[in-house]
Amino acid sequence: MKVLAIDTALPAVSVCVLEDGAAAPEAVETAAMERGHAEALLPMIDRVIARVDGGFSALGRVAVTVGPGSFTGLRVGIAAARAIGIACSVPAVGVSTLAALAAPLILDEKPEIVAIAIDARHGNVFFAAFEPDGRAYRAPCFVSVREAIRSLGTGSLGTGPIRLAGSGAPMLAIEAWSMGMAADVASAATAPDIAFVARLGLLANPETSPARPLYLKPPDAKPQKTSQLPLASS
Repeated sequence: MKVLAIDTALPAVSVCVLEDGAAAPEAVETAAMERGHAEALLPMIDRVIARVDGGFSALGRVAVTVGPGSFTGLRVGIAAARAIGIACSVPAVGVSTLAALAAPLILDEKPEIVAIAIDARHGNVFFAAFEPDGRAYRAPCFVSVREAIRSLGTGSLGTGPIRLAGSGAPMLAIEAWSMGMAADVASAATAPDIAFVARLGLLANPETSPARPLYLKPPDAKPQKTSQLPLASS
């Protein structure tokens, strides 16, 4: 089975097609960008699919990062994944951005906890932690840097060293060191490797991993009640 993987959750647009069991994608393209995901994604998909034997008809699944990440970026990627899934009559599955960032470290098979942090600004991070075998150690959440590190100091594995990854990893490392905890920034990648999004997408169960946004905090923009127009009287 071939999977089309899409990532627009963070400051990049990435697309690949990977066949189950293959060591590398059949076709892949990625571009770092802060804005312009909507304009870049569909042409990139077309270019990647053009290099795949069988094109769209060869796909057995579509995988897309569902968050946490940029509100607009998530909507762009998920809408495209759902539309392609419907058009090709294949399931569209969601992949956690945090899990995709953690996957390369977990495959190293080292004994440390893997903690992933995406910088959410103002001293906050989107955060999750995984045991060495890939099981969840701390569920995805939106917390302060201090709260994230303190949560790693509890539990059966809380005394060991921590391997950190993600754009928020340097901040977590500084906080961990200030608390006397052993921590190592294994990767400060700002976006996941699209090949790992594809691999996780192949493992995902379509019934339990829908292509649906994972929002860990409310949107920054809120309606201003004071500026609402009064209702017209009947």
